[in-house]
Amino acid sequence: MSTPSHPRPGDKVPPASRANIPRLITDYFTLKPDPADPAQRVAFGTSGHRGTAAAASFTESHIAAITQAVCDHRARAGITGPLFLGKDTHALSEAAFTTALEVLAANNVDTMIDQSGGYTPTPVISHAILTHNRNRTTGLADGIVISPSHNPPEDGGFKYNPPNGGPADTDITGAIQNAANAWLAAPATIKRATNPTRAACIHRHDYITPYVADLENIIDMQAIAASGIRIGIDPLGGAAAAYWDPIIARYNLAATLTNPLIDPTFGFMTLDWDRKIRMDCSSPHAMTSLIALQTRFDIAFATDPDADRHGIVTPSAGLMPPNQYLAAAIAYLCTHRPHWPATAAIGKTAVSSAMIDRVVAAQGRTTIEVPVGFKWFSAGLIDGSLAFGGEESAGASFLRRDGSVWTTDKDGLILGLLAAEITATTNTDPARYYAEITETLGTSHYERIDAPASPAQKTILAKLDPSSVTATTLAGDPITAKLNRAPGNDAPLGGLKITTANAWFAARPSGTEHVYKIYAESFISRDHLNAVQAEAQTLVSGLFEKG
Repeated sequence: MSTPSHPRPGDKVPPASRANIPRLITDYFTLKPDPADPAQRVAFGTSGHRGTAAAASFTESHIAAITQAVCDHRARAGITGPLFLGKDTHALSEAAFTTALEVLAANNVDTMIDQSGGYTPTPVISHAILTHNRNRTTGLADGIVISPSHNPPEDGGFKYNPPNGGPADTDITGAIQNAANAWLAAPATIKRATNPTRAACIHRHDYITPYVADLENIIDMQAIAASGIRIGIDPLGGAAAAYWDPIIARYNLAATLTNPLIDPTFGFMTLDWDRKIRMDCSSPHAMTSLIALQTRFDIAFATDPDADRHGIVTPSAGLMPPNQYLAAAIAYLCTHRPHWPATAAIGKTAVSSAMIDRVVAAQGRTTIEVPVGFKWFSAGLIDGSLAFGGEESAGASFLRRDGSVWTTDKDGLILGLLAAEITATTNTDPARYYAEITETLGTSHYERIDAPASPAQKTILAKLDPSSVTATTLAGDPITAKLNRAPGNDAPLGGLKITTANAWFAARPSGTEHVYKIYAESFISRDHLNAVQAEAQTLVSGLFEKG
């Protein structure tokens, strides 16, 4: 693939666009954040704290402060078991891992790190926590994952998973955030160990073998192997790279790792829609390289750097939109998991496709609709009241074949392997499987767009009272609901959702940019979707004017 002087989305990354890793690491260790500057303080969103060293928003000071705050939380909560520590392949993850280890060792926290110094996917940390905590009431484990997910190479991220194995809820993250910012103002008081890997409380742990051996209890690996289907796998230079060879060998899969490279600049990627490097396995631009190989395989898939998201590439349709694959996966699982509890519901976020609701209803199950954030699914996956939890951003997990919990965080590896199972057992790829679903349940037209919004306008949208919406119709249909709380758990949506019999839209402020996001769907036509989107923007603009 050529690289023109003005590269376009989907083009190979030009050398000039690659991160300067030595400078990035230097910034991490030398720049000191200003605790009085909101942009440089610790801020936990739905995926933990994220930032970049160049902007002094992800530095050694941040990680030391956050890790100390996690140690404080463990002491308050009486968490005395091991802490499972993982990292992905971003350059800052390696540096932050060392800082976190220094603080954990100084606090005498029994910490489990990869036995060979390698990388550990988010779902593997969740799996390790739950495996340790099974049938325990004391000595419970928790975990940390150092990863900014699919974000650009310059970014860093830090996530905390409590003993339930899933993303921490706001009561925990709020306390950790506040404590971390207090430590950020007094960094010299944080205890840190020298040569932390030599500390008695730091233990080398085999993460790979238990996870790989357990996969047969959630995926029909025997059926995949017996079918002989050709599988293409691209870990996008992420933490899952070292897991695939053991998986392929153990289960005798006809699979090929299309890109085994680990490169902190992610220079092997293709540019995303905005010409940035982003390892987003749901983006057709970032997935250009694997899509180009779609006819070489019966099924192909990718995971992002911490392997909590998935991207499914089929020979018949290329990259599947995440909502379409979620609907296909749910439809398949509901008919191929006879040991799942009959009463177990299916969890979805409020901005996921309503096709999921139709699929679930056709299977005689219930849909539980929650706000954005996988943390809302954790409790249900643990107690079996949820069989599946999925987000429109290509993240999901589901129960084992016997109906017990697998992970309470998103797992891109099992969603990729499930695509292989669907292909092996139905003799059709997931895109064709989804197309068969639409023949009886209708055709979905779904899209997310961004619109400009000032900080003040984003605040208005986040706190909006649905009663302020006076409209009675949307794109020609009567409005059936005006929501600012999720119907599945009554938690705040952080925005607005309007529904009709044939369509819906949801508007949510971005947490990082001066925009708000409009998610919309129509079951009538693309033109009808366009009308929904136009009326949504007009409606929201009117609410901004009212203040």
